Amino acid sequence: MKKIISIAGVLLILVIMLVGGAFYVVNVDQQVVVTYLGKPVKNIKEPGLYVKIPFLQQATYFSKKILDYDADPRIVITEDKKNLLLDNYCKWRIAEPLKFFQAVRTRNGAMSRLDDIIYSEIRVELGNHTLTEVIAANRSEIMKNVTAASKKKAEEYGIEIIDVRIKRADLPPENEKAVFARMVSERERIAKRYRSEGQEEAKKLRAKADKRKRIILAEAYKKVQQIKGETDSKTIKIYADAYSANESFYAFNKKLEIFNSLSENNKYFLTTGSDIFRLFEKGVK
Repeated sequence: MKKIISIAGVLLILVIMLVGGAFYVVNVDQQVVVTYLGKPVKNIKEPGLYVKIPFLQQATYFSKKILDYDADPRIVITEDKKNLLLDNYCKWRIAEPLKFFQAVRTRNGAMSRLDDIIYSEIRVELGNHTLTEVIAANRSEIMKNVTAASKKKAEEYGIEIIDVRIKRADLPPENEKAVFARMVSERERIAKRYRSEGQEEAKKLRAKADKRKRIILAEAYKKVQQIKGETDSKTIKIYADAYSANESFYAFNKKLEIFNSLSENNKYFLTTGSDIFRLFEKGVK
């Protein structure tokens, strides 16, 4: 009796294992490749409950989600022979699970293929562009070309490449010092040019200021001379009017001016008929 119970238990367990191994579930974000004795026979993309032959058939699951591929930084040479340390990433997904399983088997195998494909296309594309174009000018266009070329090659592995982008682009460490030195030299050259232009402009401004100063002084001197001339004219007229009222007083005043201008320490020779002599003569008397 006990033996019968034991055999029945074993048979029950075998039945449960067989029944359990005959069914498998595919979720919404999954796709399955079914293999028969290791050989792929079909792929399933629709979610649901499916049946397989226990032990003989095996279900291998793959994700439908968009996956990330982040490459290690590598050296790329540009068209102008500049070394660039490039760090890129990629968005991809498994489009054909059966083809994917036959070509690369696993996700790690896919990463290895992607690494070869993308790096190869980046080297080719960046080799047609200068460092300036890669860094600043045409990066979007360059990566669009890389994405298109990589996508075409990846199709044979059941992989769909959605986008390839440059995450970071740096100069190799051994080139940084030389580049920084050139940058410093360039900035110094620009600074010297600015200083030279500034000095030239300052000279022009000083020359204009000096010219304006001379014009202002000349105009002021001219104005002063005009005022002085007008004043002297008025003064002379006033004196003339005053002296014309009494001509004898004017003559006498002029004689006094001449007399007062004579110095005591000098000798003068005068004729007896001169007005100055007559003044002296009157003074002695």
